[in-house]
Amino acid sequence: MATDILSNIQENLPNFSKGQKRISAYIIDSYDKAAFMTASRLGKTVGVSESTVVRFATELGYSGYPSMQKALQEVVRTKLTSVQRMEVVNDLLSGDGDVVSMVLQSDVETLRQTSEAVDREVFAQVVDQLMAARSIYIVGVRSSTSLAMVLNFYLRNMLGDVRLVESNAVSEMFEQLVHIGPEDVVIGISFPRYSSRTIKAMQFCRDQGAQVVALTDSTQAPAARMAGKVLVAKSDMVSIVDSLVAPLSLINALIVAVGRKKETDLSRTYAELEHIWEEYDVYERVEN
Repeated sequence: MATDILSNIQENLPNFSKGQKRISAYIIDSYDKAAFMTASRLGKTVGVSESTVVRFATELGYSGYPSMQKALQEVVRTKLTSVQRMEVVNDLLSGDGDVVSMVLQSDVETLRQTSEAVDREVFAQVVDQLMAARSIYIVGVRSSTSLAMVLNFYLRNMLGDVRLVESNAVSEMFEQLVHIGPEDVVIGISFPRYSSRTIKAMQFCRDQGAQVVALTDSTQAPAARMAGKVLVAKSDMVSIVDSLVAPLSLINALIVAVGRKKETDLSRTYAELEHIWEEYDVYERVEN
């Protein structure tokens, strides 16, 4: 099956029936809308039965219409501009749509998909790599910056040398990564629309022999191709942004797993920090 469903449709177009060709034409011209239609609605839109739409999906090699719909949504997430994204969501929320319910339900679904997608053996191997690393470098730009900062904030108190790679220029990122080597681990965090800065930084680290881990939304994502280990966390389109709830949850799992491995050392570290925070009056107290 072609990686891109639109290419798959184009390749199979000569073999389709008249009804299937109508479905094909609509999807190719309006894949941004088709990606969020039920089989029934898509059938009514192009003038065919719901069963014809379902058969069309299986003809393309999908297990059913939901699988084909997911493939279409992947195209939407990687190809649509920010303005087009807004138009899609506005169409879904036409009238007095409940934004809160739509977004929260979408996040619940991405968490469920992520739980199914995470390879527990790979997850455990990544934890072991972090425990054994000489230095850990965390790379994440644009919307992924916040994820990188959370991971860095906690790991730096748990492990030895943890560095957040920060820059708006690839050349400056290379300067921060210049001493990376086989004893080091780099975690590249990358979600649509994938930043070339992160991918280039990961490629450089891989070329230097470092152990490269990708936290991304698919094993086919650009960051995954640069990594020896891939942790998949699903993200979903919400207007002009992608939900990062599931990626953050997976980062939380990483932090907890490392914390369990370092429980004794971590207890001493935080006991010392609590003493320092109290002595220097770091935090405001809540009055009862």
